[in-house]
Amino acid sequence: MPNPNISVIMGIYNCAGTLDEAIKSILDQTYTDWKMIMCDDGSTDNTYNVALKYAEQYPDKFILIKNDKNMGLNYTLNHCLKYADTEYVARMDGDDISLPTRFEKEVKFLEENPEYAIVSTQMEYFDEQGVFGKNTASGEPKYNDIVRSTPFCHAPCMIKREAYEKVGGYTVSKKYIRVEDYELWLKMYQNGYKGYNIPEVLYKMRDDRNAKIRRNFRSRVNNAHVVCRAIKTLKLKKIYYLYAVKPIIIGLLPTSLYMYLHKKRLKGN
Repeated sequence: MPNPNISVIMGIYNCAGTLDEAIKSILDQTYTDWKMIMCDDGSTDNTYNVALKYAEQYPDKFILIKNDKNMGLNYTLNHCLKYADTEYVARMDGDDISLPTRFEKEVKFLEENPEYAIVSTQMEYFDEQGVFGKNTASGEPKYNDIVRSTPFCHAPCMIKREAYEKVGGYTVSKKYIRVEDYELWLKMYQNGYKGYNIPEVLYKMRDDRNAKIRRNFRSRVNNAHVVCRAIKTLKLKKIYYLYAVKPIIIGLLPTSLYMYLHKKRLKGN
């Protein structure tokens, strides 16, 4: 049996209640030439056993590994990458949903546009009450777009494996906790790779509406650090350092004001 065309890398941590739905959304893909590499990052619930069920039922499709203890997403995804030997690498999270044509459309784009190494898509945010927001990224981000915000949604992305290998995967450091993707894009752009956002919702991210709680001040400092590194590395104008201050200011906003602005952003206003 030939190697599949896509390795799907998924770090799983305490997501037993949502993992079935996430995996089934991959099994339902119209593009079937894939394998999934799941790494349990020291879960304390039934996550590993849920994943094991699929690894045993579909041994040709699923690889299940685990960390000895909780190591964080950067380390966990790099652990998955050690088992990726395909042309493309796709991300997936254990509490999200990939729409059925996601892989088909991402592979088609990369094959028809070989100048790009990264492709991502728009995505909807949902919870138990339904969809409450949408990411509207579209087209090819330029250098100055990188300092404004992360240029690609991480979870729906598909990347040429050669690009991952060129930059050494994810940077494992406390400086990049919760911004591991932002740092990854910067490293790839440094090395001459570029990407594109398909202007279509092909992914649904499970999220909560109280995002203030999920993003602590340390992660906002990390965000500012990546922005400063991008400005220096990409040799952008110093005026862009104002964007490094933005995540810090947002972290200092009163919760009520932050939530108002956050909801407007999710609605695309």
